[in-house]
Amino acid sequence: MSDVESPGDSGPITRGWLVLAIIGSALLMQTLNATVIANALPAMAKTFGVEPLRLNIAITVYLLSAAIFLPLSGWLADRFGARRVFMSSIVLYAVGAIACGVSETLWQLIAARFIQGAAGATLMPVGRLVLLRTTPKRELVGALSVVTMPALLGPVVGPVLGGAIVTFADWRWIFFMNLPIAVTGLILSWRFIPEVRETDAPPVDIPGILLTGLGLAALIFGFENLSRDAISPLAITGLFAAGLTALAVYGWHAKRTPHAAVDLSIFSKPTFAASVLGGAFMRVAMGANPFLLAMLLQVAFGLSALAAGTMTCISALGALLMKTAAPPILRRFGFRSVLLVNAVIVGASFMAYSLFRPDWPHWVIAAILGVGGFFRSLQFSSLNGMAYADIDQEQMSKAATTSSMAQQLVQSVGIGLSASLLTFLMRLEGETRLTVAVVSPAFTVIGAVTLISMFWFFRLPRDAGDEMNDRKPS
Repeated sequence: MSDVESPGDSGPITRGWLVLAIIGSALLMQTLNATVIANALPAMAKTFGVEPLRLNIAITVYLLSAAIFLPLSGWLADRFGARRVFMSSIVLYAVGAIACGVSETLWQLIAARFIQGAAGATLMPVGRLVLLRTTPKRELVGALSVVTMPALLGPVVGPVLGGAIVTFADWRWIFFMNLPIAVTGLILSWRFIPEVRETDAPPVDIPGILLTGLGLAALIFGFENLSRDAISPLAITGLFAAGLTALAVYGWHAKRTPHAAVDLSIFSKPTFAASVLGGAFMRVAMGANPFLLAMLLQVAFGLSALAAGTMTCISALGALLMKTAAPPILRRFGFRSVLLVNAVIVGASFMAYSLFRPDWPHWVIAAILGVGGFFRSLQFSSLNGMAYADIDQEQMSKAATTSSMAQQLVQSVGIGLSASLLTFLMRLEGETRLTVAVVSPAFTVIGAVTLISMFWFFRLPRDAGDEMNDRKPS
């Protein structure tokens, strides 16, 4: 059984807009950092004396760390209270940001990003858990849209702000600018975030956490090294084999453990399976997109970080505009119809990016990016809302953890695959550097990958998730 208490007393708390804004603002730190660092990769590569393509490790090591520590997030929130864990995560994230900003070598940056990933592993799922535990299902899609609005300001502001910092100052300030947000979020969280915890928290599944952490880490590290000569092909094969074996052993372990770290039984619910498994192919593209755009606009086109950031922020602005439109669209058409039709639109928008050329007017590129961001936002709002349509309250903690783990894994796969794809295309074109002919086809491939998600969406019942939309049967 779970308790929801206000910070100052033992009575029940009524969810308000302020709680949603605080959770969203904490997520703003993550999205701001993620979008800014993608735009700053070419400048950071110069500082550390490496190729820009190699700096994708600064993104993937964050996702690697998050994948390792994510299985602990639900248990920590149940055992120690969501507010306490949420605040601790904000502090650790800020410490990691400072460490990134003062890094003098690539390895120092990698270590600091690992710290940030550990903090981010609990920040997002615990914040989402507070929302899930305090929001009626019929209001959940709208609440999820509201809570992600501040987070979407990161992709809107981040590319422009990061581009200005990289162009006119030092890239290190992209990490320091998170500190005021962290301090403000910490104060407001202590004052307003409800304390959500399980009165009878289950014991921690240490073997399960070790197996999932090892499995996910091995897979992510394997994808990260597909495009490198740092380790041999045999070692990469060994990483994939070790990762898959660890996850297979975990599957055996989970069936025999009452309090498994990741509850695999929830995948029997069609709405959750479609959101996590089908949505994975959408999120592969989501992970690849910022990295590929940075390589295309800055390295291949030769634009400044500020010019590239100004164009890419339009994509996030389109996503932000969609957040208010998503709930009525879902009420009118339902999850299944929206996901199927919009999957085609999203896939086509990614493929359209392959048509960009250096002599195109910047406003045309920005407009196409904005349209793509608008429809991607609808897809992810639908996927995130539908995931919890058939989840019981006692399963919310593990469902939030499982969903977050899958998102971190597939986004890192997207980055690793895009880097490997660029390396392959570079060799195919006989080039020694990134050019338009090298980067453009990658968007076509990524767009095609998103369409695989439709296999899961087709299998959904027509009334899937209608309870969450207050949608009447047609």
